[in-house]
Amino acid sequence: MITRDAVRHVYGTDVYSADGDKIGSAGQVYLDNDTGEPAWVAVRTGLFGKKESFVPLQDATLDGDRLEIPFAKDKVKNAPRIDQDGELSPADEDELYRYYQPQPADDAARTTSGDAADRPGGGDAMTRSEERLVAGTRTEPVAKARLRRYTVTEDQQVTVPVRREEVRLERDRAPGADDGSAPGDRDSDPAMTLWAERPVVTTEAVPVEKVRLGKQTVTGEKTVSGEVRKERVELEDDTHQDPADR
Repeated sequence: MITRDAVRHVYGTDVYSADGDKIGSAGQVYLDNDTGEPAWVAVRTGLFGKKESFVPLQDATLDGDRLEIPFAKDKVKNAPRIDQDGELSPADEDELYRYYQPQPADDAARTTSGDAADRPGGGDAMTRSEERLVAGTRTEPVAKARLRRYTVTEDQQVTVPVRREEVRLERDRAPGADDGSAPGDRDSDPAMTLWAERPVVTTEAVPVEKVRLGKQTVTGEKTVSGEVRKERVELEDDTHQDPADR
């Protein structure tokens, strides 16, 4: 049994028969209009998968990328061809159910006898029918997401402490200044080299985060509309009809 949570994993899987023969690949999954449970899968068969056959999912099993169905390969390929218009009509489902699960003779007899009682003229009562909108959903791929890496350039500022040397005068009493004697040979003009640090900018690549793809399911509501037909019952009373007009 394929659950609603597993529907997203069915699309694109390989479909195998009960005998282990590969039939084709799984396409769209169709949900039951009443219960919302997965009911049918369109299986792509034939050369290049150009043909599609509908198969019931009631007894199907999903094992990894392998969908196994309890029908033979020829049974699926010879299934009635149904036009895919986004939804299986009740008539389409009836035709497919009759193909995959033929109706027993006694059930068919009961259905025939029951229909006869509802026909006009089949008694003093009739059943009035009307169509109602039955909304359902199907799961299909709508987009493909992938991760792509690219590089952007931006300006950045950093503060770097720098040091520099400055000259200063240091004064001491000259030798012989106390006794008044004259100094000896004068020293040559002194000089020194001053050093300073300058900021240097380089770059290095460091890992900052890991990004991966993930999926989540969100639920919303959409409003759909369509035309429905209703039967009306009117009374035709000829009790007051003129006998001459009868």
